[in-house]
Amino acid sequence: MPLTPAIEEPQIHESAQGPRVTPAASRTAQTPRPVPGPRPVAAPRPGRPGPVRPAPPAQRAAQAVPGPVPAAAPATPSVSAAVPQVQLIPASAEGALDAAEEAVDLLLDTGRAPGDILVITTGDPHPWAAHELSFGEASYWAQHDAGDDVFYADAAQVQRAAGRPVVVFAANGGPAGTTADTLPVALARAGALLVVCGDVQQINSVLGAGV
Repeated sequence: MPLTPAIEEPQIHESAQGPRVTPAASRTAQTPRPVPGPRPVAAPRPGRPGPVRPAPPAQRAAQAVPGPVPAAAPATPSVSAAVPQVQLIPASAEGALDAAEEAVDLLLDTGRAPGDILVITTGDPHPWAAHELSFGEASYWAQHDAGDDVFYADAAQVQRAAGRPVVVFAANGGPAGTTADTLPVALARAGALLVVCGDVQQINSVLGAGV
């Protein structure tokens, strides 16, 4: 059901549920949490034995007792882990890019690595993208492939951009239909969270069309 934002300031949440549109609450409210990654193996404490390492393959083969091999159970895919949460930040076409920049700042301030974030624009490209493209597409896409910083792409380039844990989508104008065509691609690129900055009515109409 289309949502109407309570106030103008954003609040970004992450969860395993999705996709859904959640109105922004307040800039002073809780900011987004980074998606936890795999935990490293803890070092053994002094005086306590460390984890028992498995025997080498040759030794394991010698120690194994012959017997019937049970069939492996089929893996059950996790639907919640595969569907990102969708967060809507209300903004006009003129203010969408600024709202997206603020969302990126919040994500970085709360622990997101720069390389986790992809920003997509529907209208004018982000100034960083315009600057980097002035040196040629090879240099621009080399930075995309390095994956160590926030990457900015416009609607014409989004098909080539690889997915990242967080995608920030700025509906900052562009030709008619660009938002409707690009938003589903942005959702597909988002691993955990899609932040959409744009007109509430327009975004809800796209989301209601099957995103």
